[in-house]
Amino acid sequence: MSVGRRLRGLVELMRPVNAVAAGVLTFVGAFVAVGLSASPARVGAAAGATVLATAAGNAINDYFDREIDAINDPDRPIPRGAVSPRGALAFSLALFLGAVALAVTLPPLALGIAAVNLVALVAYTELFKGLPGVGNVVVAFLGGSTFLFGGAAVGRPGATVVLFLLAALSTVTREIIKDVEDVDGDREEGLNTLPIAVGERRALWVAAGALAVAVLASPVPYLRGTFGAAYLLVVVPADAVMVYAAAESFDDPTAGQAHIKYGMFLAAVAFVVGRSVGVAPL
Repeated sequence: MSVGRRLRGLVELMRPVNAVAAGVLTFVGAFVAVGLSASPARVGAAAGATVLATAAGNAINDYFDREIDAINDPDRPIPRGAVSPRGALAFSLALFLGAVALAVTLPPLALGIAAVNLVALVAYTELFKGLPGVGNVVVAFLGGSTFLFGGAAVGRPGATVVLFLLAALSTVTREIIKDVEDVDGDREEGLNTLPIAVGERRALWVAAGALAVAVLASPVPYLRGTFGAAYLLVVVPADAVMVYAAAESFDDPTAGQAHIKYGMFLAAVAFVVGRSVGVAPL
């Protein structure tokens, strides 16, 4: 095997776009919490730890999912032979150690969140993924906690709680839709995901219900006076995109789960805009 092919496989294991995006969300959490007064060193360490931990989680997920991926996604690095299972496991461990090295420089609460997340990332595939709904909730917590982690890194986790909850609910929706998309491979592997346990259509309605709670709760920062009209002007289109994506998933889960991600990032932008502009009446 050529070195170039192996390096490409290792980069793919990381899912670098997703890993960097998670780091950006941690930065957003810090910014929403304290604005530009945040310590660059703490924010950088938190964002870096998030990138490395997310990449490590992606790599170890591919290690545990290698047999499922052989059915659902045979072009992944391990099924196609670009990276050996043992190589993927060692690479994941190195990334986890890098994340820990950065996390230990942060305040105790941030370090605690990092520790919980690292355990959840390692245990997800083996313990939680095959339990109906439980795996979805774990992934949702991990996704939403990137914001909470950013807030904790700068000493104000409470300022990001609403953002954490909205992100977690939206992520539950997307993860359930992804399980509907992957139902054939998961059934072949013997996993008991929510769509397999209750049926695909019922699972999609559960996903839609979680999203409805998030959409209904999204005006809370405005109603509490935390953010002004600028926040609403961005979060309303974000809600519309996610509602459309949830409806779309009933006919095309692949497109629905992809499009809901756009709405989630737009919602994060709404919080950045709200923090930047401040409170202003409609």
